[in-house]
Amino acid sequence: MADVANKYPQNVPGRFYVDDQCIDCDLCRETAPANFTRDDDGGHSYVFKQPASSDEESLCKEAMEGCPVEAIGNDGE
Repeated sequence: MADVANKYPQNVPGRFYVDDQCIDCDLCRETAPANFTRDDDGGHSYVFKQPASSDEESLCKEAMEGCPVEAIGNDGE
């Protein structure tokens, strides 16, 4: 399970985030490309934009549920 204490600093403030368990598998970026992107230097994903619609929120939740290492969190803000 993702840990808010270990989230990457590149994540924009808000509910969803990616923590240091990310293995750079690309699933979240494929599932919700409007919200997740890659840090090329660090080799991991992060949330660059919080969901702004119910569709984006659904895709972020889908990415979180599908993450193979549970690196995506939702802190409920």
